[in-house]
Amino acid sequence: MSEGLTLAFDTSAAHCAAVLVSEKGVLAERLLPISRGRSERLLPLLDAVLAEGGAGFGDVRRIGVGVGPGDFTGIRISVAAARGLSLSLGIPAHGVSTFDALAVDRAEPFMVTVDARGGRVFVQLFDGPHAPERLDATAFERFLIAHAVARVDRDDPSLPNLARGIARCAMTRAAAPGTRPTPFYLRGAGATPAPDPAPVILP
Repeated sequence: MSEGLTLAFDTSAAHCAAVLVSEKGVLAERLLPISRGRSERLLPLLDAVLAEGGAGFGDVRRIGVGVGPGDFTGIRISVAAARGLSLSLGIPAHGVSTFDALAVDRAEPFMVTVDARGGRVFVQLFDGPHAPERLDATAFERFLIAHAVARVDRDDPSLPNLARGIARCAMTRAAAPGTRPTPFYLRGAGATPAPDPAPVILP
């Protein structure tokens, strides 16, 4: 098998998305729309992607995982899975934000937006060094007026599988040591965590 196989996945929204990529391109990918039961469906989905790509976990050389922002529970599911696979397989795991995944191969300036629920939106402007923000409807309207650039939405059905962008980012970071992926919530201090149980993320 190729020395460069990358397995990437994301459950930061109402889906399980996974892709297997080599230096030559995408070998297999799956996108399963699902809002509940992602912890039970993720590993079987990864098995299916690997089988379709003619590979096994032992052939994977790095992992890319979506770390959000997005759903609290979904992010923890993916991050816990990536950490476990990284440890058991002895390979690096690279955490990739939704912003970076959707920014792959796009020419600046542009902005990436992600629904933050409750009438709010996560947004990052790619036009120099801009930190991501969480804005309410009024602040976001002002942001759009101030930055009249192309907009990339995570939930746009015309976009490629999010996992592809995560894989691309993980591949570009392959030369750097893998660090333990960490959830990227970008929520306010008063945000209420989801009530669903989820894997515990150890420090």
